[in-house]
Formats: sequence, structure tokens, C-alpha cells
Amino acid sequence: MKLRDMTELAGRNLREALLRNSLTTLGIAVGVASLVAMVSIGVGLQRLADQRLTRSGLFNAVFVTPTIRERGFGRPRPSRAEEEPAHPLDESVRSEIAKLANVTDVYPFERMTLEVRYEGTSHMTSVAGLPESSRGDDAFDGMKGRFFSGEKAEEAILQMEFAKEISSQPADLIGKDLTIRYMSREALPAGANASGARESRSARAGSVPGAGPGGNRSDNASSGMDDTGGGGFSVVPHELQIKIIGIVDTNPTVGFGSFGRERVFLPLVTAEEIQSAQVTDIQELLRGNSQGAQYGSLTVRVKSPENVPEVEAAIKKMGYGTFSLLDASQNLQQVFKVFDSLLGIFGSLALVVASLGVINTLVMAILERRREIGVLKALGASDRDVQQLFFMEAGAMGLFGGVLGLLFGWAIGRAITFATNVYLHSQQLPSANVTAVPLWLAGFAIVFAILVSLAAGIYPASRAARLNPVEALRYE
Repeated sequence: MKLRDMTELAGRNLREALLRNSLTTLGIAVGVASLVAMVSIGVGLQRLADQRLTRSGLFNAVFVTPTIRERGFGRPRPSRAEEEPAHPLDESVRSEIAKLANVTDVYPFERMTLEVRYEGTSHMTSVAGLPESSRGDDAFDGMKGRFFSGEKAEEAILQMEFAKEISSQPADLIGKDLTIRYMSREALPAGANASGARESRSARAGSVPGAGPGGNRSDNASSGMDDTGGGGFSVVPHELQIKIIGIVDTNPTVGFGSFGRERVFLPLVTAEEIQSAQVTDIQELLRGNSQGAQYGSLTVRVKSPENVPEVEAAIKKMGYGTFSLLDASQNLQQVFKVFDSLLGIFGSLALVVASLGVINTLVMAILERRREIGVLKALGASDRDVQQLFFMEAGAMGLFGGVLGLLFGWAIGRAITFATNVYLHSQQLPSANVTAVPLWLAGFAIVFAILVSLAAGIYPASRAARLNPVEALRYE
């Protein structure tokens, strides 16, 4: 029997019992819809988690730390040279890492404790620098105001709690000026007079930013000399007028190296140029450390999470320690895969029940069409032809049921997303897409529906093929 003739005959048989076949197809559609709706929830939640982690700036970041010289157990106290990192992080290393493939940004974590003044009121608070690459982080979703206009802009973003602390109307702070008072180091020429030695002892005694009666800055510079007797340094007070351009609810620096205590944020280059004279910096200068600026850690941002392993491997070859959240993300993906599998199993139960309807429909068709089957066999149709005819009818019901179920499942997913967003908006939370129907899920649902229908048609098709044509022709 030709394929065209078989297709026409199968279509005619399906139309003759339209109501029964439609109900069977609808049962398949309900099963596919439950499968698609449940799996789409798992896929949507996984995508939502991936997007939030990626936009947090941690998912596609590698944290680099210097390696320390290893010391065996029981060895004597190490010398000062042995206490230093075997591979320190400095500006040259930062430039070298920035040249690696798929690296988009390399920056240190700049955090300082400075005096901030607003309308005559002084506040000692933590100030951090933010790179330009953090512009797209989800911490700035829904922020009041805007992000920095440039890497060297004299602008600031305040954390909401600090904004409430300095003003009862935080939203009115945007556009206002804020004064940052800090201390910078300036080198003294070699051969400074003997008074430098006396001032050096004062510096060793604890000259720190903002020191003085009542916490006010001193207008006179404190100076000192290093242990080698060479050129000394002076600590000079400065003031910087910056404009408040935004207020953010969450802390964008939460992560490796930070506990989220920063409350004022500046462009990274501006923060680096301030070079606040912290106590530890003074100690390093007094110890005679002239190696230049060294970083405790560097954050390396890559194009996508897929590039993290190769960037980590390249940095480790350079002799530095690395850390990323890739392992945690892989465990999270494994959890979601198990979750998707469980949802798929429960969703498939309805499709299995629908397959019983396919069996029932085709068995009834055999009883009603025994005489027709006998005529087909008498005209030369083989058992294989009869079998293929029933398989084609079962496959057609699976195809239409799969497509219809896919549409139903997608509609159910959109309804779930809509209801979820209504609840989130009532809680003043941002909307989220909690369901997703990717192409692979759509194709899998249709193919799975067809395969289940074909499997359900095995018994009826075999039974029809085994009919004796003589007995079938005598059937009334």
C-alpha cells in the first residue's frame, strides 16, 4: 500500500470517529501540558538563578590572591623578607592579567575609612571604589538616580541606610554636594633637616587620618622619615567636593573581601587617586617598603561564566592563587537538573494515563472496522500494511495532542509567571520570569507525545494485523 493511500485512509478513519478521537487527542494534550508546565518551572527558576548570579558580578569573576612562601613546621621565626609574598600583586601583574583572553576588567578592592561631611555634620564611614564594569550589576536595579558618568568623575552613590542617616529625606540628596576629607602622602626630598627625625617619631606614635581634638583634621602636615634614613614623607590633609548622583538599596560590593559595610561608593579611579593614608600604609612606609603599591587581592571579570576555568588556569600558571564561584554554580546546576527530572517524571504521569486512552480508542476501532480490515487483506494488504495504518492513526493523535499540549503548557507557564509577578509587586519586589519553554523542551514534548502514542498503538496494531481475513469478512 502506498504512503499516500495509507495517509488518506488514516485521515478518513480519524474523521469518522471525530468525537472519540478528539477526546483521546485532548487527553494527550493535557498530559503534554502538565509535562511542559512543570519542566518549564524548573528551567525558568534555573535561568533566573543563573541571571541573578551572573549580574551580581560574582558568577563571572575570579578572585586573585598572592601566594605566600611556605614555611615548614617547627622552623624559627621567619625574617621580614620571608614574611612577604613570594608573588606579590602589583600594577605590572594587574596589567599582565588584563591582557589574558576573555578578561574584561581587572581591579583591586579599594576600601577606605574617611571623614564625610554634609551640611556641617561629620561622619566617619567606609568608602569603596566601584569599577565601570559593575554598571550592569543587579545591585543597581531600581536604584534612585544614575550610575557614574565616568571612571574619574567626582561623583558618589550612597547606600540607603547611610543616606537616611545624614538626611530625613534621602531622595532629596541626589544632586547635592558631599565633602570627603582625607589624608595623602607626599614624599620629602632626601637630606631633609633634622627636624624630620623628630617629626618621624611623632608619625610613628600614631599620626592617622582625621587625628586631632574632636576628630577634626589638622591643617598642618605630619611628616616622617623611613628606617633607612632616606627621603621621608608628609601626610597632607585634603578635601574633595563630590556630587551625590544615586542611592542604592543593596550593597554592590558584597562578596569576596567585603562584608558589605561600605556606605559611600566612588568611581574606582577616583578612589585610587585619593590614596588615603591608612595606618597600615604608614607602617609600610616606616618599615622602608619601597616596592610600590601592592594589592591584597584582585578581582578579574571575564566575558561569561564559561570562560572562568581557562582564566583561572592561566592565572595559576603565573604563580597566583585563585578562587571563583564556579564550583558552587556547578553544584547548583546539578540540583536544578535533579529538580527538572523530578518535575518531568510527575508531569509524564498524566501522559501515561493519556496513553491508555489511545489504546482504548484503537481497540474500539478494531472492533468497529473488522470487516474493513478483512476487505483490505482480501485486496492484497499485508499484515505490515494494516499495522502501519494503525500506527499512523496513533502517531497522528500524538502529533496533534503534542502541539496542542505544548500551547496549553506555555499558556499555563505564562499564567504562573503573571500570578507570581502580581505577588512580587505587592511585596514591592522586582518582577521575575519564573517559567521558560526553550526550543529543546518544545521539541521534546512533541516527540515524546508521538512516541507514547506509538507505544500505545503497538497492541491494537498487532491485534488488527493478526485478524483472519475470512473471519473478518463474515463479521457483522
